[in-house]
Amino acid sequence: MSLLVRTWNVFHGNASPPERRDYLEEMVRLASEDRPDVLCLQELPVWALSRLEDWSGMRAFGAVAARPLLGSAELGRAITELNHGLFRSMCTGQANAILLRTELRPLATDSIVLNPPGFRRRVARELGLDTRLRFKWAKERRVCQAVRTDALTVETLHDSSLHDWRIPDAELMRAAVFADSVAEPDNVLVLAGDFNVIREHSRTLEQLASPEWGFTKPISWIDQVLVRGAPSGHAQRWPEERRRRGGKLLSDHAPVEVRIE
Repeated sequence: MSLLVRTWNVFHGNASPPERRDYLEEMVRLASEDRPDVLCLQELPVWALSRLEDWSGMRAFGAVAARPLLGSAELGRAITELNHGLFRSMCTGQANAILLRTELRPLATDSIVLNPPGFRRRVARELGLDTRLRFKWAKERRVCQAVRTDALTVETLHDSSLHDWRIPDAELMRAAVFADSVAEPDNVLVLAGDFNVIREHSRTLEQLASPEWGFTKPISWIDQVLVRGAPSGHAQRWPEERRRRGGKLLSDHAPVEVRIE
């Protein structure tokens, strides 16, 4: 089995710095044009989920994290079209997605909320979080999702973005336990996405790279692709010129990819 797995936080379709128009379709087409086997996307507007298969030619499985503000994804899109750089995800909501090449047969899909109330209360007590930080953590719902095929289970996640590294680190362990429960024992398991914690501050990344968990070592960045159960190359970040189109730098994140051998 040789698979190319790629992840990209697409920044709601914005360039960096953000502009009035969006570049989301160009981003999805760019990320899928060389036919990766797996493409994981974060910070998608909810309206885009129904368009991913047309743009990419891949099977798409989405999970909504934050619902559109006005209850309608298309209305949120229409408002945001006035100025993408200003509104960003304010009206469109936010979602993640896992895209598979059509030859990979999905057998099961599942998702969980990364920061449900009970989990937040427990972790907040353990970490001694103050009221202000607890409130900020509760403001935005985060999810992770998994898709299982015959030999491969892929999970993508987008952890909370807060100044205390311990919060996304706790969510990352919750996501890893969930992925482990979805995967079959003989599956190759991939954790990919925007972890919002770097290895220098993460106890969870250290644990996942230990013999007990058996994942590959992380790179020094918040976007990661970790692999367990098969040899793989080193994760690589795209250089800026690869995601630059018409003089615009697409997204404030670079895609990260790994080749599984």
